[in-house]
Amino acid sequence: MMDMLVGYAAAHQHPFNIAVHLIGIPTIMLGAFIPLSWASTDIFGLTVNLAYVAAAFMFVFYWSLDKLFSVVFLLYAVPIAFFATSIGNEPLKISASVAAAAFFGGYIAQFVGHAVEKSVPVILKHPLQANLAAPFFTVVEIFKILGLREHLFDAVQERIAAVRAEETA
Repeated sequence: MMDMLVGYAAAHQHPFNIAVHLIGIPTIMLGAFIPLSWASTDIFGLTVNLAYVAAAFMFVFYWSLDKLFSVVFLLYAVPIAFFATSIGNEPLKISASVAAAAFFGGYIAQFVGHAVEKSVPVILKHPLQANLAAPFFTVVEIFKILGLREHLFDAVQERIAAVRAEETA
């Protein structure tokens, strides 16, 4: 987890970029979850769709990294999946338009944030890792903003400083 945090945090130091990501990443999730909600089935009278399955898969992966962060992730992922499902139940023209606007709008916002920071978006270096890890880092950033688990963030900043010192040496 520490390697992922250092790699992500190194490209996300500017407050504007962080703020954009706190909005953009959940927006991208919404845009991705809407079409996933179109594939659903009933299991014992409960409708389950791929948006919920994706959120569950991410939760399990995040659980392997950090239990508390994964639970907090679930607290925002389930409402996003629910909202995506509600939108996904609208006519295709509407739900597809909202999905596209959310998905691409969220990514445009990310690129604007990185332009302000003058850093290369992680998605260009590691697309799969960036998309899988970004919602996790949204939770991490919330903890950082609230001043929780400061020892973790101090350790991350120390490692970033060490990596940058090695690069300039």
